[in-house]
Amino acid sequence: MFSHIFQRIEEGLISLLIVTMTLLVFVEVVMRFGFNAGFLWMQEVTLLVSAWFVLIGASYGVKVGAHIGVDAVVRLLNPQLRRWVSMLAVILCLVYCGILLAGSWRYLDVIYQIGIELEDVVFPKWIAHSILIIGFGLLAIRLLELLWSMIKGDTDGFHLADEAKDALEEVGLTSSNEEGDKK
Repeated sequence: MFSHIFQRIEEGLISLLIVTMTLLVFVEVVMRFGFNAGFLWMQEVTLLVSAWFVLIGASYGVKVGAHIGVDAVVRLLNPQLRRWVSMLAVILCLVYCGILLAGSWRYLDVIYQIGIELEDVVFPKWIAHSILIIGFGLLAIRLLELLWSMIKGDTDGFHLADEAKDALEEVGLTSSNEEGDKK
């Protein structure tokens, strides 16, 4: 139940961020090219909103299998070896997240202690940039979920988007039940 509620909140937040970003860019373009004017703060806020969108979307992409990847060699491996190689890849991704989380924590601590605000908006920079901790924390959680799924044997690798297969299915050249499909 909690997982479903969290997923709905996550999807709603991602939707809100993309709509907000789109509206900010639209207003900025209309103001700049239509009225030869603009708001200084809009560009900074758009950049922050897009950062929140990307970092929250990255973890959501791991959950729903929306990331693309080059897995031609990995697919040639037998399922057991594929699972072990994929677990190693997830562990390396977790190390990467850990490094970025540690660096983000130090960065946010320094700008909090100094008391830096955003350039064009009177708002604490550490709060606006806290997406670094939130985004990489969420990504680490999703990667841990994926690793646990691999350890239990529920999956043998990443769930990656297969755009070529999807395009072929769209034109009716392949069946979605062919061997090698994602679980």
